Amino acid sequence: MSLKEIRTIIVKYLNEEATASELNQLSEWLELDNENKRIFKEYLDVYHAIHKDQVFDAIKAYNKTENVIIEKASKASKTIRLNIIRYAAAAVLILGLLGGYLFNEFLISGTRTVANEVIVSNIEPGTNKAILTLENGEEVVFVKGSSLQKNNITSNGEEIVYKANSQIKELAYNTLTIPRGGQFFIKLSDGTQVWLNSETQLKYPISFIGDAPRKVELIYGEAYFEVSPSTEHNGAKFIVSNRNQDIEVLGTKFNIQAYKEESHIYTTLSEGKVMVRSHSGKDILSPGQQASLDIENGSFSIQKVNVKHELAWIYGDFVFNKKSLDEIVKVLSRWYDVDIKLEGEYVLSQKFNGQLSRGQNLEKILELIKNTGKIKSFEINDKTVVLK
Repeated sequence: MSLKEIRTIIVKYLNEEATASELNQLSEWLELDNENKRIFKEYLDVYHAIHKDQVFDAIKAYNKTENVIIEKASKASKTIRLNIIRYAAAAVLILGLLGGYLFNEFLISGTRTVANEVIVSNIEPGTNKAILTLENGEEVVFVKGSSLQKNNITSNGEEIVYKANSQIKELAYNTLTIPRGGQFFIKLSDGTQVWLNSETQLKYPISFIGDAPRKVELIYGEAYFEVSPSTEHNGAKFIVSNRNQDIEVLGTKFNIQAYKEESHIYTTLSEGKVMVRSHSGKDILSPGQQASLDIENGSFSIQKVNVKHELAWIYGDFVFNKKSLDEIVKVLSRWYDVDIKLEGEYVLSQKFNGQLSRGQNLEKILELIKNTGKIKSFEINDKTVVLK
């Protein structure tokens, strides 16, 4: 394939107009050598220079492609569906091949300072693990291979499921704690499903009673809820409480991020409707909206967000949308269970965009950040990481 032909395909890719065949050609060309990736990066630099306020967003491009794929696949024959799947695979491959080039919103051309990084240990990504505290104070540790069968509780070490028990007449609570470097799934006794991110703690009844409000407490951390509708529980409302607010729902899907060290609590609605209530008032969210509560003064604001980006952690990805290095460090510290320190001078106004797999080792993530030119090197020593 001539360079002229590949240039045409690159331009079509940037404008989200490439065909399945062209995507395959582009991915094959990118795999040939690093020089091809460098050429592609030059096109991104030009794109950025022309569209300073509209930096090419690979995530948006892929999500748009994905929606088209799903729509076409649902109407296609088996043969056509296979072609569509190949199209999706090519799109994903291109994003993977471009790694660090698409990670930074400000893609910098020119010479970069080269430095040696010291890697002392291999930091693996987080896994499914949790600590269950029973009503009597007994603790059960869940890791891969462990199991539990007790009363209305079942666990295979990867998730925990509660069954409704009409014999229980008084509320009794369990607490599930997800440590740094962990994640877990729980199905409550009413059928509500909850995905818990690292460094998170949830308190809940072992069985909900009658038509009384179904109330749980997100003590800290991040959790995504798919709530069993109130119509299936005699109209019983579902309420999630945390430090400074209550979220009241009838049956919906939403995410709450309420980490201890953060100054705000973020509630993002995926489906349905929720009421956010704090000391300063209340408001109702619609799908695609996010409430941001200021913990110090109790005020909150509402804005539109990309729900796919906010929920990416559930599907095994990090999505950094205009995030500072300091914000990214906090996310990585929780998932990889490490302490990350920044040494040197950093421009706080610099923002990063990128989508990365949570299944990668920490070294690979740091290499991608290093490739943006915003850090010169990194050192890993046991559970301490230094970015320079």
